[in-house]
Amino acid sequence: MGAPRNGGDLVTETLTALGARVAFGIPGQHALGLFDALRRAPGLRFVSSRVENNAAFAADGHARLTGEVTPLLVSTGPGALLTLASLQESRASSAPVLVISSQVPRAGLGGGRHGYLHELPEQSASFANVTKTAFTVRHASQIPSALAGAWRAAASAPAGPVLVEIPQDVLLEPTVVPPVEDVDPAPAPLTPRAELVAEAARLLDGARRPRILAGGGVSRSGGRDALVALAEALRAPVATTFGGKDAFPWDHPLSLQSWIEDRHTTDYLEGADVLLVVGSGLGELSSNYHTFAPRGRVVQVEADLGKLESNHPALGVHGDAASTLAGLAEAVARRPADPAVEGEVASVKAAVAARLDAQDLAAERAVLAAVRDALPDGAPSFWDMTMLAYWAWSAWDPRGGGAHSAQGSGGLGYGFPAALGAAAAGRGPVLAVSGDGGAMYSVAELATARQHDLDVTWLVVDDGGYGILREYMESSFGEATHTELARPDFVALAGAFGVPATRTSPERLREDLSAALSRPGPNVVVLPMVLGLFAPTHLDG
Repeated sequence: MGAPRNGGDLVTETLTALGARVAFGIPGQHALGLFDALRRAPGLRFVSSRVENNAAFAADGHARLTGEVTPLLVSTGPGALLTLASLQESRASSAPVLVISSQVPRAGLGGGRHGYLHELPEQSASFANVTKTAFTVRHASQIPSALAGAWRAAASAPAGPVLVEIPQDVLLEPTVVPPVEDVDPAPAPLTPRAELVAEAARLLDGARRPRILAGGGVSRSGGRDALVALAEALRAPVATTFGGKDAFPWDHPLSLQSWIEDRHTTDYLEGADVLLVVGSGLGELSSNYHTFAPRGRVVQVEADLGKLESNHPALGVHGDAASTLAGLAEAVARRPADPAVEGEVASVKAAVAARLDAQDLAAERAVLAAVRDALPDGAPSFWDMTMLAYWAWSAWDPRGGGAHSAQGSGGLGYGFPAALGAAAAGRGPVLAVSGDGGAMYSVAELATARQHDLDVTWLVVDDGGYGILREYMESSFGEATHTELARPDFVALAGAFGVPATRTSPERLREDLSAALSRPGPNVVVLPMVLGLFAPTHLDG
């Protein structure tokens, strides 16, 4: 007779019943009951990282690529706390990560100060700023309902991370709760109020110069088709934020693309008599560093209630982006094609290109073009906070593959572990891009990539330091301080992990990166190069 089922089995059974197929994390002493249960859960694959913050980034990357709630399994205290910086990114970018952390035994809950290993006065309080909500389980019978409720909370718009903490003894105790089957993963829909959709449609129908700014909420909600239908009905030009790059076809005649850091784009959006902002809070990056000043009416569609009108007065429509866009597309009157509008769009993009042409940036543009040519259409990319990523925010054509970065909270070390999480979905090659500074946050995950044979090609642009900080300090203070870094031979380091690696050059980058992406499994390509950045426009005037 096998060992009796316990609280750990209830966790894995519930996750499987909710639809989880992959989980990420790192085992720890208090969580051993949960990790032991994984071997009795053949339908749940576990990908073990080397550092908890990277495991959380991996769960974030998987959640973004698949749109599915993704479990993250960690242990009490230090293990749980190491996820906080990564969960800040997941919260800012609405990635549905379900954190399942162990806790000290029940007797230690509530700040009793019994001196248990890893004990905190109130572990869940540390997560208050980076999760939507938290559940504390005290008895095994609570596990299925707590996990189902947390799953729905993570998936409901706006999506985001949720914490469930389970004491060590609850995970280990035998249970008489029957195997879990009947749990509901479906979140309640966030349907906009009908009178708000009607008023937004009335404003858009009355506009002579309607324009649209689409954010990451459109992509996450699956609202791309509805956005195209609405834009074509209104003949409204569409710009996308960095987080919503794949929300609208890049080469569409109405596409302004995502050069929202350029005053030509900013000025054009400001000139709308009705501007529809969907799935964006018009924060720092999406507003050209808060220089954006719309002159007409703003209609803002946003799932996060706290972001409605947080930066500009608007007709605020609280609702899921996809369903709201679909309702607007049905409600507005269809306009005839207007070549003049498409001409305006082409003129804005030409003005952006002319501004770039006037700067000495041919090498940088060629590097980004080489990366774009090497990555197959439809393949996703994950970008760290590095100089090439700052280019990609504005200039990268996603070509059907999502472009994901840590610009929600701006932390280093995102690109590679998030790409590993995406690759665990098994949908083909994934590209990760880091600088040498950010890469040092993630080098331990080369072991993860090799152990699980994850199909990620990691491009490391080695410029000898924190390149973007160097650029900022030199432009602000005349010289940079503490931005230069000692770093390893990344090719040799990758080889030590058994990961094939290539040192390339700008001239060979397209060929070398393409070859690496065509080889299944992990690969590293190192480009020694100092990149410059296009001149900012938010400081003009």
